[in-house]
Amino acid sequence: MGALMSKTDAGDPGRRERKRQQQLDHLADTAWALFESEGFAAVTMERIAEVADVSKVTLYRHFPVKEALLGHRFHSELRLAWPAIQDELARLPAGRARLARFLELQATWCEGRRAYLLPYVHYRMTDTRLPGEGRERSGMDRIFAGLIAQGQAIGEFRSDLPLPVLVMHVQFAHLGTLLRWLTEDGLVLREALARMLDLLVGGMGRQA
Repeated sequence: MGALMSKTDAGDPGRRERKRQQQLDHLADTAWALFESEGFAAVTMERIAEVADVSKVTLYRHFPVKEALLGHRFHSELRLAWPAIQDELARLPAGRARLARFLELQATWCEGRRAYLLPYVHYRMTDTRLPGEGRERSGMDRIFAGLIAQGQAIGEFRSDLPLPVLVMHVQFAHLGTLLRWLTEDGLVLREALARMLDLLVGGMGRQA
C-alpha cells in the first residue's frame, strides 16, 4: 500500500482522491473490526497499522488518534444511509415531522454505537483543526440545515433569524441531549430527543 504513485494517478486528481478515500475507508474498516472484536480501549494504533498492513507513519498521517478512525467510520455510515433516510423523510410533511423522524432514526443508530460515542464526541469537541487541515465534517450540520430550511419554507419554523443561527441552536441542544444520555443512567435517547425538539419548537413558555 506504500507503492509510488503512477503517472496516471499523478495526472488525474479525481483518481488520486478516489484512491485516498479507498485507503481511508480501508483503515477505518480495519480499525472498526478490531474495536468490535477486541474492544476499543484495548486496540492500539500500532495494532491497527499492523492488521491494515500499512506503516505507522501512513496511519498517523491520515488519523492522529484512533477516535479519528471512529469519526471516519461514523461519517461514512451517515453518508451511505442518507439517501434512504431522505426518501423516508420526503414522505412526511416538511418541518417538525421530518426533523422528529430523523432524530428517531438517529437515536436508534446511537443506541447501537453507544460504547463508542463518548470517546468520539470528546474527540470531536477537542479537535481544533479546520476541514482544510484534515478535520472531517460529520454532515449533521447540513442535514439539520436542510430540514430546518424546509420547515421555514412552509412557515412552520421562524424565518426572522438566519438559518445558521437556528442550526447552531439545534446542534448545541442535540449535543447536550446526547451527552446527558451518555453520562446518566435511565434515560431513553428517543424520548430525550423528542423532549428536546418540543422545547426548541415550542419554546420555554408555560404549557396550557
